[in-house]
Amino acid sequence: MKERKKIIWIGSSKKDLLALSKEVQGMLGYGLNLAQQGLRDTDTKILKGFGGGSVIEIIKSDPCGTYRAVYSIRFEDVIYVLHIFQKKSKAGIATPKTDIDLIKNRLKDALKIHRELYESS
Repeated sequence: MKERKKIIWIGSSKKDLLALSKEVQGMLGYGLNLAQQGLRDTDTKILKGFGGGSVIEIIKSDPCGTYRAVYSIRFEDVIYVLHIFQKKSKAGIATPKTDIDLIKNRLKDALKIHRELYESS
């Protein structure tokens, strides 16, 4: 059996998850747990614009709205959680530009952290 991947939370992503309801935390947490096992929740999709399918989005809904957890599977042994948020845009299913920009910046941070932790030894 494959070893479970480590999760590294980027920016305020863990705090943002913990600020959501216990039900939403459970739904998103289950999806992240599957990711740690190298699997995918049925409610995931590749987030376009990040090349190669290495940025994944879990999409869950409850009566209060739609929630997303965005993470990177670019590296074999680590899942980088980039952003957790409630989608508030009323303009279709597209991820708002402010969230995309935040994800791009946090992905850069994740790459830097990964180099420092794993590639400099």
